[in-house]
Amino acid sequence: MTGLPSLLAEAPAPDGEPDHEVPPAPDAAAAQPDYLPAKFWDAEAGQARVEELARSYLELERRLGGAEGDTVPPDGEGYRIAPVMDGLEPDAEVNARLMEAGFTQAQAQLVYDLAAEKLAPLVQDLAGETLRREHLRRLADHFGGEDRWKTVSHQLQTWGKANLPAPVLEAMAGSYDGVLALHRMMGEGEPDLLRGGAAISRGRSEDDLRRMMDDPRYWREHDKAFVADVQRGFEALYPDEG
Repeated sequence: MTGLPSLLAEAPAPDGEPDHEVPPAPDAAAAQPDYLPAKFWDAEAGQARVEELARSYLELERRLGGAEGDTVPPDGEGYRIAPVMDGLEPDAEVNARLMEAGFTQAQAQLVYDLAAEKLAPLVQDLAGETLRREHLRRLADHFGGEDRWKTVSHQLQTWGKANLPAPVLEAMAGSYDGVLALHRMMGEGEPDLLRGGAAISRGRSEDDLRRMMDDPRYWREHDKAFVADVQRGFEALYPDEG
């Protein structure tokens, strides 16, 4: 006989017996697998601590650089930092702290690259400003105080613009020694420097020279360089033909 459906599944269970199979109770808690460290096993619950295991794996992957091979060295000396600029060399203490923080080789190199790109220019600017202030202090002492230096500085700037090419004036005005040389040139009434092989012409009119004579440096302070400049201006306008 074939194909007759079973009638046993529909038969009611005898009174007092359950109509489904009840699994047997476990004899004991699950045992810790041999491959799993104790810190990742919850003995009371009989199961792995999945969250702790995942966190540990992520930390390990971060330190080993995943599949890229960019690893954290065993100590600070293990970093191989490529030179980024003169004067910025790998520092043993910095490298040790980078290693302790879990920085990979690439991350440590980035720290040095950023230092060269962002911090070094700031340090250079600060050093330049410190040197500038020191030169200004020395110039004030040389010329007898801040007030006198302000007067001389203005005179030098006016004379330099009238007699020197802008790049020359800028270069000389950038250092203590350069300013002293500029002051000597002004005091000695040296002839105009050359620009492109031709002497610089002041091109001052008589009205310009009269206005210069109204300047306190001419009639009150009798600044030698300023007075000589006015005189040379008149000589250029009215050369002695005799």
